[in-house]
Amino acid sequence: MTNAPMKIFAGNSNRQLAEEICAHVEKPLGDAKVGSFSDGETLVEIRENVRGHDVYIIQSTCQPANHHLMELLVMVDAVRRASAASICTVIPYFGYARQDRKVAPRTPISAKLVAELLQAAGATRAISMDLHTGQLQGFFEVPFDHLYSLPIALEYMKERYDPATTVVVSPDAGGVERARAYSKRLGASLAIIDKRRTGVNEAQVMNIIGDVAGMDAIIVDDIIDTAGTLCNAAQAVMDHGARKVSAYATHPVFSGPAISRIAESVLDEVIVTNTIPLSAEARKPRKIKQLSVAKVLGEAIRRIHDAESVSELFI
Repeated sequence: MTNAPMKIFAGNSNRQLAEEICAHVEKPLGDAKVGSFSDGETLVEIRENVRGHDVYIIQSTCQPANHHLMELLVMVDAVRRASAASICTVIPYFGYARQDRKVAPRTPISAKLVAELLQAAGATRAISMDLHTGQLQGFFEVPFDHLYSLPIALEYMKERYDPATTVVVSPDAGGVERARAYSKRLGASLAIIDKRRTGVNEAQVMNIIGDVAGMDAIIVDDIIDTAGTLCNAAQAVMDHGARKVSAYATHPVFSGPAISRIAESVLDEVIVTNTIPLSAEARKPRKIKQLSVAKVLGEAIRRIHDAESVSELFI
């Protein structure tokens, strides 16, 4: 166990989740002023002593991504200059994670840039959840803990779905590993949607590999952005004879027409987590339900601070 005391601070992106995490580890949320000057520059003032402390800063870099990222960077710099013993950035939703490779000539790898910025600011460790691609961990030169919302989702699904009549569906080939993990632990069958993109944020469903007829289908993914892919996938599953179709995703980005698309879709329910807080609009549709990941993140923080194994959290 580390001899340094623990301090937890939070930016403005997801303070409710931060408070839930603090309740789990039985520590108060630290006193920090995080705001803006009149010209829009980020203002941070740490209002308590952190010298020699292990500091954990909780901040999802969700919309507005650049503003919340800047808050995180300035908070890290503030506690570094206040002589914190260590600084762990807890980023439930890692913005820019989808920009993890060059997809065209003369394009950036922005996820790598964000990793370097966090380390340059003074972060000595990072925690995140359900990254778009696992290799993003390699962009960091400091320890990185990649957590999963799988235990939270499974607890919900096992209470509501019969494995014998449930099929877990991957919305694309890239999500097969994730869908297989869910289907294996639920004892359900697996199906894969073969799709071909027709443009940015647009997709056309081509075929379904696996049997969904007469089944309760659960489409699993890491992110719901504009919900175009999800709603097309759900319609394709129903067209192939499914009894009903639901969706689970960790990060409810919900940009553009996402909410209206979900409300008008054949989806029975859409389950997401609170790595990103829901907007007032997103809280209106009864289809959208939110689960808390505070237990997983809080337990990871406690285990890291007490020098215990974090891998035991993985199913």
